Amino acid sequence: MQAWKTEEHHRLAQARERVLRWKDWGPYVADRAWGTVREDYSASGDAWGYFPHDHARSRAYRWNEDGLAGICDRAQILCLALALWNGRDAILKERLFGVTGPEGNHGEDVKEVYHYEDATPTSSYLRFLYKYPQRRYPYEELVAGNRMRGGDEPELETWDLGLYDEGRYFDVTVEYAKRAPQDILMVITVENRGPEDAPIHVLPHLWFRNTWSWDEIVVAPPEIHEGERGEGFASLRCTHHDLGAFHLYIEGDDTTLLFTNNETNTERLFGSPSRTPYVKDAFHARVVHGDESKTNPAGRGSKAAAWRVFNVPAGGRVVLRARLCPEPERAPFEGSDELLAKRKAEADAFYLAMQGPHMSDERRAIQRQASAGLLWSMQLYHYDVDVWLRGDAIAPPAERLRGRNKDFRHLSVADVISMPDKWEYPWFAAWDLAFHALALAPIDMDLAKNQLKLMVKEWYQHPNGQVPAYEWEFGDLNPPILAWAAYQLYKIERKQRGKGDRLFLERMFHKLLINFAWWVNKRDAEGNNVFEGGFLGLDNISVFDRSEPPPPGMKLEQADATAWMAMYCIDLMRIALELAMENSAYEDAASKFFEHFLRIAYTFHHAEPPEIPLWDDAEGFYFDILTVHGEPHHLPVRSMVGLIPLFAVHVIGPEVYRKLDNFRRRMEWFLGKNPHLAEALVKRPDGRYVLTAVPPGKLERVLGHLFNEDEFLSPFGPRSLSKEHQKRPVVLWQGERRLEVSYEPGESKSRMKGGNSNWRGPVWMPTAYMIYRSLLRLDHGFGDVLCIPATRTHGPRTLREAADEIATRLVALFERGPDGKRPVYGDSDIFQFDPHFRDNLLFYEYFHGDTGEGLGASHQTGWTGLVGDLVLRLERHRRDDSA
Repeated sequence: MQAWKTEEHHRLAQARERVLRWKDWGPYVADRAWGTVREDYSASGDAWGYFPHDHARSRAYRWNEDGLAGICDRAQILCLALALWNGRDAILKERLFGVTGPEGNHGEDVKEVYHYEDATPTSSYLRFLYKYPQRRYPYEELVAGNRMRGGDEPELETWDLGLYDEGRYFDVTVEYAKRAPQDILMVITVENRGPEDAPIHVLPHLWFRNTWSWDEIVVAPPEIHEGERGEGFASLRCTHHDLGAFHLYIEGDDTTLLFTNNETNTERLFGSPSRTPYVKDAFHARVVHGDESKTNPAGRGSKAAAWRVFNVPAGGRVVLRARLCPEPERAPFEGSDELLAKRKAEADAFYLAMQGPHMSDERRAIQRQASAGLLWSMQLYHYDVDVWLRGDAIAPPAERLRGRNKDFRHLSVADVISMPDKWEYPWFAAWDLAFHALALAPIDMDLAKNQLKLMVKEWYQHPNGQVPAYEWEFGDLNPPILAWAAYQLYKIERKQRGKGDRLFLERMFHKLLINFAWWVNKRDAEGNNVFEGGFLGLDNISVFDRSEPPPPGMKLEQADATAWMAMYCIDLMRIALELAMENSAYEDAASKFFEHFLRIAYTFHHAEPPEIPLWDDAEGFYFDILTVHGEPHHLPVRSMVGLIPLFAVHVIGPEVYRKLDNFRRRMEWFLGKNPHLAEALVKRPDGRYVLTAVPPGKLERVLGHLFNEDEFLSPFGPRSLSKEHQKRPVVLWQGERRLEVSYEPGESKSRMKGGNSNWRGPVWMPTAYMIYRSLLRLDHGFGDVLCIPATRTHGPRTLREAADEIATRLVALFERGPDGKRPVYGDSDIFQFDPHFRDNLLFYEYFHGDTGEGLGASHQTGWTGLVGDLVLRLERHRRDDSA
């Protein structure tokens, strides 16, 4: 019998082998479905305006549901979530609130305090914390206040308005513990942090996603009915033709059951009669306004809630249990405390096995909360672009057929996908997802691989080979890093399980060949191996908006686009070499990408006059090239764009070179015929070959800039723009229009790409992580002969020391310093010192380039969750060094 590390590892194996489907239910409900592209049927593509927060409680969603601490089945047929009322708000707290893109001074932003505290990959144990104010929630004040503030001002937050002063809020913790794959205990704990007793209404919600209202012939919806009552509990029961029967048991003899339908209140929103008298917002009317006529007295509907009212003593707590299960139970809560304690202990064991026995408590908490955020950010993403464009029974405006995503009509998806942030970005983004997969790999390798495989499935990848970017514009361009991520997962799995998944690698390789061909044909306009790539995920890093064509008479050739393609060649070559070890047919593909890499790498440093290369030898750095009316010039912005060439590096081991005869002979023939291309290939004395877009001699100069604290190196990792531009901004005139790039370490002052991100100074985890991994590869190639030059503040560093220093600085964003403060929380006293706030982490989208304060989306555990992987890698390095 197989001995498993922990019970959670056993469940993962059962899920992988489909013995028990432990992953069928999970936290797959979005934190926000309103204001999304999917729900936008307007002529102008105004997603925020077409479906605002004010509509969300009254309007049925077409594609996805949202809720507070919600869970659902993988198809999101049936959902379970929480609603609350403090007796003061005008509406129930059913979902998280935030300002929209046009309302926020830095774009959209959630205005709530909540934390994904814990999770296991099978959702056998989940814990979510929401801080619910006892005062009236200031919806209007937050919108008005943020609208009034400029881009150079901080955002207005709930704590700025005193919402948590004197502890006048509830800590509402929602825990889920699975007894079996579809038998789930829900425990709601409400703690009053305030000085006085306070009332709270607690309403666990059960509802069916509306799948029946969109065709010309409306079918009868599935219904939830009142079930049997027993001693100390009430119940709901429901049946669905695909899902089967389910029962929801709720503790309490005084539980009031409410019923309505998950249907739009067209009377409230549009002034026309609703299809049913019992509509989606009925519980708001019943609980907040006491209107009993809005809920169905017959005790049935497609949406139901169990209503409990508590008076929580000052400093006290109340607990409410519920249980969702497929079979009827006579004693539904028997053994509940033991089950919850057991699943908590199993979660502890799972993370201990991952972290090892000697990690600091501080780093354990960082890695575990990062993992929890990643797992809570799994969401059903449902979108059929062709159906969406054509509309349902009521056809949308004809302009939509020529609007957003019209070229991606093949895309038809309903999958559980890792979201960047389930409130701010509740949609997949291809390059984000590659980083999510790397962050997920130590937690659940099967989940990590499945995320990458989705992006190259026929119903995602365009027939021309393009991988969809994100729902606001599937045709936009993200860096092509799926091959890099796939190969990393292959290597990690080989270490974890003793064998890599060659079938996964092969499948990814064949689909990425099509994508590579699309890039070469589409983005190398001159056929000279210098690429134009668009914004490539770096939003406002350039003088221009790189998502738009350059102004007339101008051409922009990008150092980062060219570097990404050099890296793409290396990654496809690496995969081909690995596959060729067992199938020689792949040697030809490896040779093709080896040669293509050398040709691209050559263009970094050489060009036929009057063209100029991307490398500026006087500056010792790589720059974009701006050609104006035939005259090329370097665009002297010293930014992440010029560091990305460091990512294109790989070491071919002597065992590979010796075994693959065809590859070796072709390589020797090619170099003999093209000796000028050999600059990017360095043969080491032990037979290793190092491929690097940045060759020795230039490598030290680029690394010198990177590790100069007056330029790129901040106390918390590499800045996205050199600090030298604080004193020396780059100015370009376009006619009478002045364009400028200067060092902005915090929030963006411009509205380019929505104004809700900034690549002109802050530290970004994904690119910093790639710098870290590239330094480790460079150490493998040159660690015995190359050091990073000394700077004003630091002596020479080895490449391994430099890599670990980058990782340590990034982890330090979340660690308490000697002053007891975490850099991520800046000058926020409540998050730094309040004992009920200070131990819960927020994983921001990016970080202030000088102070490390978290900025942008506050729950972007997607790529910022990479900090968990860094914690694990630093611990492994510590163990290796002490062995």
